[in-house]
Amino acid sequence: MKKIVIGGYEIKPGTTQQIDMPMVRLYTDTDISMPIHVVRARKDGPTVFVSAAVHGDEINGIEIIRRLIQLKSFRLTAGTLILVPIVNVYGVLSQSRYMPDRRDLNRSFPGSSKGSLAGRVADKFLSEIVQHCQYGIDLHTGAIHRSNLPQIRANLECDETKVLAEVFGVPVLLNANLRDGSLRQSAVESDTKILLYEAGQALRFDELSIRAGLRGILQVLSHLGMTKRKEIRSKSLPFIANASSWVRASTSGIVTSLRNLGDLVEKGDALAKIGSPFGEVFETLVASRSGIIIGKQNIPLVQEGDAMFHVAFFTEEEADIVDNIQTMSDTLLPSSSPDRSSENIVKAI
Repeated sequence: MKKIVIGGYEIKPGTTQQIDMPMVRLYTDTDISMPIHVVRARKDGPTVFVSAAVHGDEINGIEIIRRLIQLKSFRLTAGTLILVPIVNVYGVLSQSRYMPDRRDLNRSFPGSSKGSLAGRVADKFLSEIVQHCQYGIDLHTGAIHRSNLPQIRANLECDETKVLAEVFGVPVLLNANLRDGSLRQSAVESDTKILLYEAGQALRFDELSIRAGLRGILQVLSHLGMTKRKEIRSKSLPFIANASSWVRASTSGIVTSLRNLGDLVEKGDALAKIGSPFGEVFETLVASRSGIIIGKQNIPLVQEGDAMFHVAFFTEEEADIVDNIQTMSDTLLPSSSPDRSSENIVKAI
């Protein structure tokens, strides 16, 4: 097996190690470390990273990784798993999307060891984590005051990446272009196949999103032969959206939302009403095309031009997609079962 050294620590086969990797020191002379949990099996196999909180206010992924680490029934039988629950430690401390230098870490890759603060963190993450990995899963949520339906964004034109996206097991896959400066772009350029999981909203835990993310990671690891857990492929394949767009407000006001995440909308359907403090309706926001709502603004206050509903467009029968979304919800959040423990989630899937 190849030698793996992270933060100056060599992780040997058959061991588990927690590492606090030193990052750039703050001007208060405070040392900040990135927490890393590494599991190596004795048997050779793929190396996979799972990262969360690249944006400091997107905390759902932190809980997904916490539950995976604490999962008593989880055992790695081949390869290496590198778990990074908090990439942007600075942002988590301040509950902010950004770094202290006001840069977006996910637009700062590949970075530089002599660059900005964000650039130095990006460079270190690539050189210490991504360089070891053939695969990666990066966990995200919607931005502040926005929610995302559980979805995978990836380069689905790559056959192997597409298979991993399908194995992850959420109803919607978005064939997303690479963004300049993103972790995903730099990982792909390093020949690392990567999935970006989007689900839930900033600064909140969403149980459905957490469960779907945990299940998805376990499914991918099983597919890669890294666990003995039997891979359970969904009876219904996820649907691929090759395009999506945001419906924006053309006026400012107070919002009455008429649609929810996962709803099927037809062209011309009313999505929300925008009005004055006195109740007068200024605008009824309508769908410009038929599709599924995969993201929406939650705050009932809107400025002209604000993005309000993210609608994905499909070539398949959209009613079937809605059925898949409901099936996911019924499987992961059964109304008859109040038990939310990770062990019982795994048993249910």
